[in-house]
Amino acid sequence: MTPATAENTVKCVVWDLDDTLWDGTLLEGDELHVPDANRTLVRVLDEHGILQSVASRNEPGPTEDRLRDFGLDTYFLHPQLGWSAKSASLRTLLDLLNISADSVLFVDDSEFERAEVARELPEVRCVTREKLHELVAGGRVLPRQVTADAARRREMYQAEDRRRGHEETFQGPAEEFLSSLGMTLRVRNATEGDLDRAAELTRRTHQLNTTGITFDRDELAELVRDPGHRVIVAELDDRFGTYGTIGLAVLSTGPEWTIRLLLMSCRVMGRNVGTALIAALARTAAAHGARTVAHFRPTDRNRQMLVTYRFAGFAVVSRSEDRVVLTMPEDRIPAVPGYVRLVTDDTATVLSRPTQEVTR
Repeated sequence: MTPATAENTVKCVVWDLDDTLWDGTLLEGDELHVPDANRTLVRVLDEHGILQSVASRNEPGPTEDRLRDFGLDTYFLHPQLGWSAKSASLRTLLDLLNISADSVLFVDDSEFERAEVARELPEVRCVTREKLHELVAGGRVLPRQVTADAARRREMYQAEDRRRGHEETFQGPAEEFLSSLGMTLRVRNATEGDLDRAAELTRRTHQLNTTGITFDRDELAELVRDPGHRVIVAELDDRFGTYGTIGLAVLSTGPEWTIRLLLMSCRVMGRNVGTALIAALARTAAAHGARTVAHFRPTDRNRQMLVTYRFAGFAVVSRSEDRVVLTMPEDRIPAVPGYVRLVTDDTATVLSRPTQEVTR
């Protein structure tokens, strides 16, 4: 087995139950006990943004009851309980969680089960629980830094499951579905605690990205301190829970406010909240006596963001081989979609705000 590295290559730990998560065998009627070290580790993995599930050869009902009795049921996503091969259970989890096999640690006391998974899914790393504790203690599982979004990763997955179930059963036009979500978009200046997630967004977001510019944490920190720039983050919630930090904008300020970078996480694809974020930026610029300019650099994946700018009211003023410059007409007040409640921290945005916009 190649051990996990400190760069957080582990995204999910999948536990066997009998003689692994707990001591004893459920089907044999043993008195089950979860060692304190395991209980603590489940919590620590969760707090560090590592997802967890179980793959166990047990009947679902009684097994779920015992996990609930132990107070551990909420930590495990999509438990795989039954008599399928462990590799089949893991394949199901990979699909449901949309993660790669090489990001999974499978923990099982049975050498047979570990060998079966290793044969069928060679990228999955298979360990005993003793080895898992050793890896964690050696700094080869937990990430060096934990963003606020990472710390609530499980909760966001659980919220997305509820959201998906609602979408699958909803009957009606798309805009009615969006209204049914009860979305709130919070737009504010980035703080020190936002910078790791903001830098991560610039590295990982390609499709809903206007220019493809990347910034590391130190560069963003410098821009936050620079009076000639603003770094803006956007967080989205709905009635099912939080999406976390899903948007980032980097603007240079002055007589004109120029959006150098605007991006949205793919997790909000189809929610149409980009227009609301643009509206917040343009309204804030106008309230400070500046017009809004936007840069767009085409890639093979981001044309949708140019359409978003145009839909929000921006007009193209120049084109070159690698850049489109757009501006918001001075007589245009960007509209916030009626299905989004917009909350901003900038008191200047109180000017001409629509009824669904709130300034804190």
